[in-house]
Amino acid sequence: MFTGIVEETGTIEQIKPTAKSIELAVRAKVCARGLKLGDSVAVNGCCLTAVKISSGKKGKLIHFDLLQESWNRTNLQFAKVGSLVNLERSLLVGGRMGGHFVTGHIDGTGNIIRWERAGSDHVLEIAAPPEVMRYVIFKGSITVDGISLTVAQVGKKSFRVWIIPHTHEVTALRERSVGDAVNLEADLLGKYVRQFVSEAST
Repeated sequence: MFTGIVEETGTIEQIKPTAKSIELAVRAKVCARGLKLGDSVAVNGCCLTAVKISSGKKGKLIHFDLLQESWNRTNLQFAKVGSLVNLERSLLVGGRMGGHFVTGHIDGTGNIIRWERAGSDHVLEIAAPPEVMRYVIFKGSITVDGISLTVAQVGKKSFRVWIIPHTHEVTALRERSVGDAVNLEADLLGKYVRQFVSEAST
């Protein structure tokens, strides 16, 4: 379980396809501290398991094995060596809940259709698939590339969020542009409510 509060941006150092998986190595500082084999890390919002931790000149490398299914369903498939990714360690029991409940299970990818400065902030509009849009509500929570954000506007096929300067500065969003794919996870509580209502009406 995560909160959607990005701890740092890591840099992809290696992408190595194998017969059974894709090996991904990410250079990290904050998220490598105290990390053990088997621990979970959200990488662009996707919950991955650390299978190896090694030391490098510019910080430690966290190694992950991704199944083809995870690779194909997330924007990690478009990543390159040198790309920035948002990182967050799993939530500690008793820790602060700065964002909202995030599972790290990506519901789908969306595409940026508007990404521009608005005063000191930025406005980000994302076209999302129906399986995500059904859970998007005004002032509700949404996770974009692992970032907990508040929905500012909802359309039929897209939604908008506002990005404050701090979020723009400390996340990989600063590398994004119109047309880029982003990982999306709808609010967990919204999913349960919709399921309960659906079952009650049948």
